[in-house]
Amino acid sequence: MNLDFDKWVALISVGFPFAAFLWEFAVVGRKRLGYRVQMDTLAADATQSPYAGVLRDMQQDGHHLKDPSFVLLRIENAGTAPIEEGDYLTPDSDPCGIRVTFRERQVVALVVTELSQDELRDAFIRDNQAVPGFGHDNHLPERQGVIRLPKVKLPVRAEYKVLVVLERWPDDQSREPFPKPVFRGAVGGRRRWSDPLLRFFRFKVARTESHVFASRPAWFGIVLLALAVMVQAGLTLFVRDEPAPLDCVGGTLRLGGSTAFAPAVKAAADEYVKLCAAKGAKIPVDGGTFQGSGNGVAALEKTGADAGVSGDEGLRDHIAFTDGPAEGNHPQILPRPIAYTLFTLVVNEDAKVRNLSLQQVRDIYARKITNWSEVGGADLPVHLVDRYRNSGTRNALEKRVLKGRPVPEADVNDCTALDRNKPGVCEADSTDNLLDRTATIPGALGYSEVSSVTSGRLVKLRIDDMPPTLDGVEKGTYPYWQTEYAYTYGEPPADSIAAAFLRYLTDQGGKDVLRQYGNRPCSETRYPLVCRPT
Repeated sequence: MNLDFDKWVALISVGFPFAAFLWEFAVVGRKRLGYRVQMDTLAADATQSPYAGVLRDMQQDGHHLKDPSFVLLRIENAGTAPIEEGDYLTPDSDPCGIRVTFRERQVVALVVTELSQDELRDAFIRDNQAVPGFGHDNHLPERQGVIRLPKVKLPVRAEYKVLVVLERWPDDQSREPFPKPVFRGAVGGRRRWSDPLLRFFRFKVARTESHVFASRPAWFGIVLLALAVMVQAGLTLFVRDEPAPLDCVGGTLRLGGSTAFAPAVKAAADEYVKLCAAKGAKIPVDGGTFQGSGNGVAALEKTGADAGVSGDEGLRDHIAFTDGPAEGNHPQILPRPIAYTLFTLVVNEDAKVRNLSLQQVRDIYARKITNWSEVGGADLPVHLVDRYRNSGTRNALEKRVLKGRPVPEADVNDCTALDRNKPGVCEADSTDNLLDRTATIPGALGYSEVSSVTSGRLVKLRIDDMPPTLDGVEKGTYPYWQTEYAYTYGEPPADSIAAAFLRYLTDQGGKDVLRQYGNRPCSETRYPLVCRPT
């Protein structure tokens, strides 16, 4: 099984914190014997205390203590299970469970000063005598004092405190600070075979200041989880690889049709080719492959007829896209709704118009309004720049905005021949040409798919105060839109590149590309086979 880097990050980010959790609460947390050094101070340091003189004058066997010091120790059960006498990992013959060594100091006395529970007293004093495991020793060769603490049975959160009085060794003339106490002791489950999690573990007495929140393994897991989250966030934000389509098919696919829908289709085709390069997929989209909805349908029908395609299987490598259903009778080609797209009226900025009522738009195309000053704009004649009659964008304008009335016939064959001082009508053969002519002719009015409008000299007109948005289309307040169809000559075989690319557009990553160009994929509508705003 091969796993990508981000999947390894996800597995590690889950696995290590989970293991740390088990270690912290199921293993370490079960038996945790902890200590704290709550005080370690010289009597000389207590000069502001009212008892300073008494501390400095402490004596033993008739002599003053040399540099007397006081250490207050706290021993506690910091785990989640009781610590029994049999949990201490010292020999059965040794009554001592914990030893604390004070280097460069000898022990003068020790006393238990505080017990969290009265029942703990029997672990230290029995019959007014100290138990064998409780006491101290001084070792001259090593120049160190050692206190012995017994194997105390500690319920959960139980604790006791021990005060130790020490002094510097008599022959020690230095004034160096004393080293910190060294603790030796451990607990485990070697005698408790009913506790399988602890059977093979040994846990030393630990300084509990380091466990205020969690132990070191748990901290490691938390830090690792945080790093994994940051790595995955970086992968999501900056390395967002497009997932491969479900079925790559090789070969060469020929696309054509709508110039308005062409930018979105070309972008989706580029992505498909990148993802399916290993299969040898090719979709040439440069040049004049998109020449309008009507021309695309006509070219598809001719290609199918010339190839002699008949029967159930259709062309494997040709698709034509149209703005709305193809005009006329076409018995050999099959439609598939892909998305509904958003169109807009665009006006040259010199017209000084940004909003028109729907009735004003209809009056302009009926040539009842011929100067922009009649609708509050500049004193410029209205020049209509239209698409050719087989354009799907033009058909959508006539059907959805002009209430079925056709746009006016062209006055000239070339838009550059328009008389700039008189109203006029011309036609362009593509969306790009229409937008170019509208941007360069003062007072010109045209129309286009919304995402194609990039010129700063063009204004996307509001209709009845509504901007061209999909939200307006879906609420029924913006009228200019159309369903985009993909046409094939017959039913393309399931293993053909035509069928694979259509699946990519409708059910896979191609939907994201269409959405980026302002289209609503049909699969996201309530009735995908109808593909219209709810």
